[in-house]
Amino acid sequence: MTNTQITTARTTLGSTGPAVSRLGLGAMGMSGAYGAADDQESTATLHAAIDAGINLIDTGDFYAAGHNELLIGKAIAERPREDVVLSVKFGALRGPDGGWSGFDGRPAAVRNFLTYSLTRLGVDHVDVYRPARLDPGVPIEDTVGAIAELVQAGYVRHIGLSEIGADTLRRAAAVHPITDLQIEYSLLSRGIESEILPVARELGVGVTAYGVLSRGLLSDTFRAGAAPTDVTDFRTHSPRFQGENLTRNLRLVEALADLAATKGVSVAQLAIAWALHRGTDIVPVIGTRHRARLAEALDAVVISLSPAELAAIEAAAPAAAVAGARYAPAQMAMLDSER
Repeated sequence: MTNTQITTARTTLGSTGPAVSRLGLGAMGMSGAYGAADDQESTATLHAAIDAGINLIDTGDFYAAGHNELLIGKAIAERPREDVVLSVKFGALRGPDGGWSGFDGRPAAVRNFLTYSLTRLGVDHVDVYRPARLDPGVPIEDTVGAIAELVQAGYVRHIGLSEIGADTLRRAAAVHPITDLQIEYSLLSRGIESEILPVARELGVGVTAYGVLSRGLLSDTFRAGAAPTDVTDFRTHSPRFQGENLTRNLRLVEALADLAATKGVSVAQLAIAWALHRGTDIVPVIGTRHRARLAEALDAVVISLSPAELAAIEAAAPAAAVAGARYAPAQMAMLDSER
């Protein structure tokens, strides 16, 4: 596959969604989720992604209290609007200290959140709009119904969901077609395979997979065994990066590194290639704030893995061997997908 073919490759997001690139770009890390970020480099990364043919850009209105949307808005203002498919999450409530206060999926709140997002992004519509989590106090039918009204009004093109379980997905799809389910999926987080992924495929719902590199664990970043120490870094609170859990998980990474070496690729590229081989209905969303990491991810699109190689990769990092949950207990409790 030539470089041109890499950048122009497209797949349909679900059975009802837009044509998107085989990789998406997740922008959360550009707003301090993994420690301090540089706006200039983040903007350059956004531009490089669009220039390389990545059109799916994912954000959340609560990423640094709107900073992420403002950053993206400025960056995409310099590109044709049709070159970008904006995926926006809403509903997470935060305090001025950065703490979490739950989720709001009420119809009135949905309309309010979108109004602010459109202003910060500088656009007249959002391509895919989704609640970040299930609001346990509001029926999913009400939340999806409110977004459906915004679709009818032209402010939203498609409806997505995030981190919800199979039963909730069925209920939501009965109200309005769901384009995609954004959910963590990687070699180290394979819980969706038993029930959620089969139901999504039955309903024609695509999967935008975040955490494909397991917050950088599936890369060369932590192979020396150094745990993250910046208290503003999400990973300092993640069980997988703590103590013996990190030690055990890095053994899996080393096993994958041996396989990657035989292919002449990096651990990160091997992990991305594995995710791409899970089906064209799965679009990995790569979270990066650096152009060099983006280039590394793009090169993974051309990696071909045989059935034997895929089996060897999964044997090197069996799901049962992963140590630690993917979120801290309080955040795990908020995931409908884990119930």
